[in-house]
Amino acid sequence: MGVYHAGSRAVQDLLGVRDRADHVGRLLGQGIKPVAAAFLEIQPLLVVGAADPGTGRVWASPITGAPGFVRATGPRQMSVAGGPPPADPLATALTAPGAPVATIALDPRTRRRMRLNGRLRPTARGFAVAADQVFANCPRYIQRRESYERVPDRVPGPPRSVAELDGSHVRFIAAADTFFLATVHADGADVSHRGGNPGFVRVVSPQELSWPDYSGNAMFRTLGNLRADPRAGLLLLDWTTGTTLQLTGEAHTEFTAGGERTVRFVLTRAVETPAALPLRWSAPEYSPANPAPTR
Repeated sequence: MGVYHAGSRAVQDLLGVRDRADHVGRLLGQGIKPVAAAFLEIQPLLVVGAADPGTGRVWASPITGAPGFVRATGPRQMSVAGGPPPADPLATALTAPGAPVATIALDPRTRRRMRLNGRLRPTARGFAVAADQVFANCPRYIQRRESYERVPDRVPGPPRSVAELDGSHVRFIAAADTFFLATVHADGADVSHRGGNPGFVRVVSPQELSWPDYSGNAMFRTLGNLRADPRAGLLLLDWTTGTTLQLTGEAHTEFTAGGERTVRFVLTRAVETPAALPLRWSAPEYSPANPAPTR
């Protein structure tokens, strides 16, 4: 598998950044280096992205555990103890051997993130991922949260699945400073981070969201995937209460003559789970790179 497929190349060429993308692409590897393995072992949260094999819908789901629940178990393998609850929309996908799966570990304490994409192998304790691509991203747009605590008596509420966003969802999204975006392509899957000051994600209608695509590393993996396959899954979470909002649908990118980009997402289904995560993080220190949201 090459570093970039035709979708990413098309976006790079449209914006004139192919040379820069080639330079950055040299950082992608298949091996899990010791520094990456050490990073994984201290994380309490992993976000996983994939397509449900039954419906074809793309979802992003959170998995939590005591540090060490995610670890490198070989030079090209990451193992995860546990998985999402049975009611999670990705639960079935994470039992399919060989399925393309994407992961991202993001540490708000250090504003570091690591992505590992590959093929799924179910295990007795959870699942493993045979790595096709392993890489880190810069800390841009990551909000710093200095600490977290586990809330052992927090009990998740029943998931609520809807086809349209209501007022509570609008308020949830308006307060968000972070979300995770899962996409797919013919060769695999990818899950990325998006961050900004609250308000950077807009609810256009009960079935449509939009957000600006801020400047990044010029790889355009996410926008390239969407150009080839519009299916997408979003995960938003409340870093204090642990409530999650998972959205699945289709997205496309609008480009302006000045090179600015806006992504528009049309909802198919939303799943809200109160108190889904047993983690409570400290208040954010917003990234100095965050642009002011435009109205």
